[in-house]
Amino acid sequence: MNYLNVGVRPSPGNVPVYHGSNLKLIDRRVRLVELVLRCVISGLAILSAVLIGTDSQVKEIFTIQKEAKFTDMKALVFLVVADGLAAAYSLVQVLRCVVNMIRGIVLFNKPLAWAIFSGDQVMAYVTLAAVAAATQSALFAKFGQQEMQWMKICSMYGKFCNQIAEGIASSLLVSLSMVVMSAISAFSLFRLYENNKSGKENRR
Repeated sequence: MNYLNVGVRPSPGNVPVYHGSNLKLIDRRVRLVELVLRCVISGLAILSAVLIGTDSQVKEIFTIQKEAKFTDMKALVFLVVADGLAAAYSLVQVLRCVVNMIRGIVLFNKPLAWAIFSGDQVMAYVTLAAVAAATQSALFAKFGQQEMQWMKICSMYGKFCNQIAEGIASSLLVSLSMVVMSAISAFSLFRLYENNKSGKENRR
């Protein structure tokens, strides 16, 4: 590494970041928070998908057995798919964070930072939309809708509804965590441009 920065010009997509002691400490904390948060997102997303995907209850109505499953509500299917995508995406990002921390990488790639930022944004919107749709369906199942003559399903399938509620609560935490994760990835991305601007001013 050329500490005098003589004759070395960074490529347009890569910005070498030289930290002071305080900035280096902040950078380590941000990386640690990102790693922990992505692990939490992955765990909660898997938990939610399992709770909703394995939920079922059989009820006998007029000698006819009727089974309630999550596939009966398309919003719940959407939520399980969103949770699965969030879990898989977060696991990939966890591996990336671990590898970067082990290698102690100080060279940040702008295209990669943009890809991570965009991925976090997409997952945040998808999980929020899935939770909103599932919550609306759950409220209809809980309270019914007299104008459309929809019955209160949860009065008959109490166990089924309780487990669905637990899954939706876990998904809500996933979506909120993804929003926070999007803010962290935005900070990491736009910090590269600030560092690049500072480097140019120093060279002047």
